[in-house]
Amino acid sequence: MAMVRTSPQTPGRRQRSERKRADILTAATALFVSEGYELTSVDAIAARAKVSKRTVYDHFGDKQTLFQGVLARVHEAVLATVRTAIDEELTAGRDLREALTAFAMRVATDTFPSSDYVTFRRLTSQTWPAPPVPALAREQPEGILEERFAKFAADGEIRTGDPHWAVRHFTALTVLLALDALRSDPAGAEIPAIVASGVDAFLRAYR
Repeated sequence: MAMVRTSPQTPGRRQRSERKRADILTAATALFVSEGYELTSVDAIAARAKVSKRTVYDHFGDKQTLFQGVLARVHEAVLATVRTAIDEELTAGRDLREALTAFAMRVATDTFPSSDYVTFRRLTSQTWPAPPVPALAREQPEGILEERFAKFAADGEIRTGDPHWAVRHFTALTVLLALDALRSDPAGAEIPAIVASGVDAFLRAYR
């Protein structure tokens, strides 16, 4: 694996470097999605980003590291929307059924149709030789929910000694079923009924 070169930078030079890095990531994202990992060359990425090939290597070292950077960037954007939905919908004092329904609906109607999520799905669905990115598994959307579900349990809102499994059951009954429905019907006509039914099933099991 090639080494990324580093050198002292002034504030202005650092800003230019950050802009170039962002441009490279944007160009690489578009090409990895449209052409696939194997068929995307560093030369093509450099040309699209309007930087030299050397600049790409200086920032990322090699194509695999760049692909990991692209995935991490898009993954973080998806996680940010989930975090916002948690903070704004799963609030203290709100009726739990209402809160869970609002959260699941928001993820299904805002996060799943978003360009960031679509891009992430396309990138992660690529088969070998696209490299795996184990670091992404450290923070999946379900993991962000565990702390909130642990608080629900501590407050007596749900009965569980294992928030991890409670979250997995909740997402399986709501957002994952909604995702399956969106694949066959992008308009999402069945989403409200799917979410309502899933929340009811979850609460019957955990209350």
